[in-house]
Amino acid sequence: MADSSFKYLGKLYMIPTTLGDSNPLEVLPLHIKKIIEETDEYIVENEKTARRAIKKLVPGKNQQSLKLHLLNKFTEASALPTYLKACKEGKNVGLMSEAGCPGVADPGAEMVKLAHEENIQVIPLVGPSSILLALMGSGMNGQGFTFHGYLPIDKKERKHELKNLERISSERNQAQIFIETPYRNNKLLEDMQQNLHPGTRLCIACELTLQSEYIITKAMEDWSKTKVDLHKRPTIFIIQKDF
Repeated sequence: MADSSFKYLGKLYMIPTTLGDSNPLEVLPLHIKKIIEETDEYIVENEKTARRAIKKLVPGKNQQSLKLHLLNKFTEASALPTYLKACKEGKNVGLMSEAGCPGVADPGAEMVKLAHEENIQVIPLVGPSSILLALMGSGMNGQGFTFHGYLPIDKKERKHELKNLERISSERNQAQIFIETPYRNNKLLEDMQQNLHPGTRLCIACELTLQSEYIITKAMEDWSKTKVDLHKRPTIFIIQKDF
């Protein structure tokens, strides 16, 4: 029975994807496969990768039947309402991220906001979030944490922000989570080694759910003695300075 609090029968399904080139059914619930089998219209960041993800989960899916709407930094805001037209016609629409969970560090959040405004039911589905997986494996405070996205590129501003996050972490007993463009990962690690307190803990969580997965937490003084190559490897960084 449809929830009477929603205006339309069509739903917006938030469909997670894998975090890399892995068997989707090893990291995604079987229920995701069923949703994709029944859904022909999607909102995606990239058509090619979305089609590939759908084909890996449901090889027999008719690719010609798919209708894909692009949602990325080039998408005009005026186009977004048209993407939910199918929901208003009683059909379900899938929202997919490039990697992981849509809506989390992902442009899909704008689509979800609009769906709520239009009184369309939003259904988030279980899947891998690199942010939460990293936090789970870090040994840091899972009850108090903040995700900051990207830090400043400018060296002086980055140093100031790292010091600021370290201070907040200590004052609030809070894990501070952030990311970097993969080809600048090694530089970010160097900046942390040079600017953070030796006792501050850093978790590096790299290529999560893949065969090359790497999750290590150490004090900065120990990281200064460790050689690790993070170049072009998707990575989550978490710092926490204890009292």
